[in-house]
Amino acid sequence: MTATPAGPEVPTFVSHLECSATGETFPPDRLHNLSPAGKPLLVRYDLEALRRHFSRETLAGRPMDLWRYRELLPVRRRENIVALGELVTPLLRLPRLEAELGSQAPLLVKDEARLPTGSFKARGLALAVSMAKELGVTHMAMPTNGNAGAALSAYCARAGIGATVWCPADTPEINIAEMRLQGAEVHRVDGLIDDCGRLAAAACAEHGWFDTSTLKEPYRIEGKKTMGIELAEQLGWRLPDLVFYPTGGGTGLIGMWKAFAELEAIGLIGPKRPRMIAVQAAGCAPIVRAFEEGAEEAPRWENAHTVAAGIRVPRAIGDFLILRAVRESGGFAIAVEDEAILRAREEAAHSEGLLLCPEGAATLAAYRQALAEGRIRRDQSAVLFNCASGLKYLP
Repeated sequence: MTATPAGPEVPTFVSHLECSATGETFPPDRLHNLSPAGKPLLVRYDLEALRRHFSRETLAGRPMDLWRYRELLPVRRRENIVALGELVTPLLRLPRLEAELGSQAPLLVKDEARLPTGSFKARGLALAVSMAKELGVTHMAMPTNGNAGAALSAYCARAGIGATVWCPADTPEINIAEMRLQGAEVHRVDGLIDDCGRLAAAACAEHGWFDTSTLKEPYRIEGKKTMGIELAEQLGWRLPDLVFYPTGGGTGLIGMWKAFAELEAIGLIGPKRPRMIAVQAAGCAPIVRAFEEGAEEAPRWENAHTVAAGIRVPRAIGDFLILRAVRESGGFAIAVEDEAILRAREEAAHSEGLLLCPEGAATLAAYRQALAEGRIRRDQSAVLFNCASGLKYLP
């Protein structure tokens, strides 16, 4: 598909949707959840056409926001873009921690706290809600551990779309307040996020709402992949040696891996890839267990518990995609104890003045642990993802 002309339409190169398991293809301009095989659908682009029409120079002079990469995104009409100011997030170097740990290459944090609603969930939900608006959705629903529901509520309010969310009973009160203030109907559940997911799916089937659960629609990945595009551009179209990513549902890790392949195909980067490191909490580590066992899927983790609620996901529907990206990159999956997460949060605040969320702190704890275990080298550059504002988690 070639680019559309300037005007009300956004240049788009989407060619089709593809089942991530079977490769079966589907038309892009219709509403989809999972494929008939029950697996996530991925947006595919005419990369040859993109290569001819998109370059580093294309970005010159554009606003420094998520939508600067619009040719690599699926929204077709400008009036359907639902935006709240999704600025490019900063890469912050940690010089004191580098010195303490003996790092011989940059140790960086990509601080997603600067996004609307204070978390990286804004990326995925900006795209999901924009595409829902484009395809005529009037009500969206999802399970959430907090920040995704807050982002859905905000973007749905912006778009004039109804929103209903289900969240565990121990979801932070600030997230509950955000969702309700932004007009969402909020249900607290005595259970974990997968229990909430079952309730959301049942309600969607009963009321005809659109299920926006992680990876149950194709477009949250497209929003999250912009983390990878930004990272490449910020580093001069070179990628770091290591990416430490807090992994629950894993949409961002999957999205970045997809972004790197697309960027290489259109000539913006070379074949070098970072080692993708999936970071989980020891109290909920299904991906780590599956990685260590050499499994292709990650069975449900029973009795999940951790202070990092955002990665308390007992079973990820995209488990095979997470594991595939980690293995293809030569990376690994690592679990850290809650005590190490809390120490790392305090350490970042005291040493660098940076308030990490618990999930972001888990990546710093994992970096320290991986160094101690000899799984990474001190001369390898590393990017840690802080996925939400630490202000949401103050005692």
